[in-house]
Amino acid sequence: MEGQEFVDGWIRGQILGEGAYGEVQLLLNKSTGEAVAMKVIELGKLGVDQMVKKEVCIHRRLNHQNIVKCFGSRQEANKHYIFLEYASGGELFDRIEPDVGMDEWQAQKYFKQLLNGVEYMHSQGIAHRDLKPENLLLDNHDNLKISDFGMATIFRFRGQERPLEKRCGTLPYLAPEVMLRTYLAEPADIWACGIILVAMLAGELPWDQPTADCPEFVAWKDRKWHTLSPWTKIDTVVLSLVQRLLLPLPKSRAKIPEIKGHRWMQKKFSRNMVGVIRPAIQVTPPRPTKRLCSDVDLPSPEHVSTRLCQSQPETRIVCAVDTDCDDSPNADVVSFSQPAQFEDLLLSSQLHSTQSTTTSQNVYQKLVRRMTRFFVKLSCEQSIKLLLSALGDHGWSCKATTRQVTVTCVDKRKMPLTFKVNVLDMDGQTLLDFRLSKGCGLEFKKCFLKIKESLEEVVEKGPVTWPIAIATNTVP
Repeated sequence: MEGQEFVDGWIRGQILGEGAYGEVQLLLNKSTGEAVAMKVIELGKLGVDQMVKKEVCIHRRLNHQNIVKCFGSRQEANKHYIFLEYASGGELFDRIEPDVGMDEWQAQKYFKQLLNGVEYMHSQGIAHRDLKPENLLLDNHDNLKISDFGMATIFRFRGQERPLEKRCGTLPYLAPEVMLRTYLAEPADIWACGIILVAMLAGELPWDQPTADCPEFVAWKDRKWHTLSPWTKIDTVVLSLVQRLLLPLPKSRAKIPEIKGHRWMQKKFSRNMVGVIRPAIQVTPPRPTKRLCSDVDLPSPEHVSTRLCQSQPETRIVCAVDTDCDDSPNADVVSFSQPAQFEDLLLSSQLHSTQSTTTSQNVYQKLVRRMTRFFVKLSCEQSIKLLLSALGDHGWSCKATTRQVTVTCVDKRKMPLTFKVNVLDMDGQTLLDFRLSKGCGLEFKKCFLKIKESLEEVVEKGPVTWPIAIATNTVP
């Protein structure tokens, strides 16, 4: 599929993410250099058609600087395409060091942006219900963007608020009331924000699930957590905020105005820029010149003059207020992330070209810094052989092709974890590029560090921080 023309002037780029019913691809305009993320969903399975329509309906109602923009959708045969803003800075979890976290000033910055996006969503009567670092993306200016509205729902309509019943989301981020009974939308999202803040500050999650059979959660609920991790890693000022966010009783939980007024949120940090990850390369915001989707009144802050739409009409989607998602605490519905940075657009097809790297560059031909990759002192063939040996030592299942290894395992919570390792020839050097496909981002990074340690003898020292020209034979 990669490199194939989607419609006139637009071609498919790298696959960025996968889900139960489809995948996310980059869609590129070969004339203008514009890029959008295209969610491709396979229709036909029970309930999928309605879920997709609901997701598009909800996402298109949102227009905020801290929410990934939805440019519209189109349907062809058994596939539904949703066109989204491409966040070139990758996922928030890639900025979180396992068991360490990130600097407080950085966590405060991202948390403020997360709250702004959630506050706006709630003002529109929409609950996200699957907030986690994997669903929080970063743009080229390092600003946070909320993504993945596959589990979102409308909880307030024409001033009337309804309680929610369906259990959906990701277990470590679920509020305790979601596991037990009907719940209110806003406190449940606030709880997830609190778990995200803990992950940013400590590099770990506080518990596997907020239930009575989870000792870590019981210790928190019974106020017997003072000597336990991750709480011992967190400064007392911000810990007082976390306590307000993670109150088990939803009616007592802090509301967004209270959170914004907390002294930690008002604190002025002296930003030590050492170790700060620079943003990804600049990406031109979408100004589509070809019609890709069916929406006829698509809003855009860039005042898009020619919209992403197709010539044939499509029935407008009307959202039913009482429509909800699958009744499962870990529902893997139509929800995808964009676990990549901008170099992933056409990476695989470009790297095997034998053309000179002095070829005239464009925005697709750069490699920028990312934490989950490193060079090795071996050929591609030798690297795959050694990588498979290291994966076998860890007892992980893997499947190898000529230039890619897919790894399947379970994390400490016994939840599925899948990631891919692309083995790439970079102008005579071999790069191992790791990307999460499914599962917890923090657990993925722990696996990455274990593999890197296993290959320590052949790992080239120093981070991958320099830009590199890559000859392309895909984009004219």
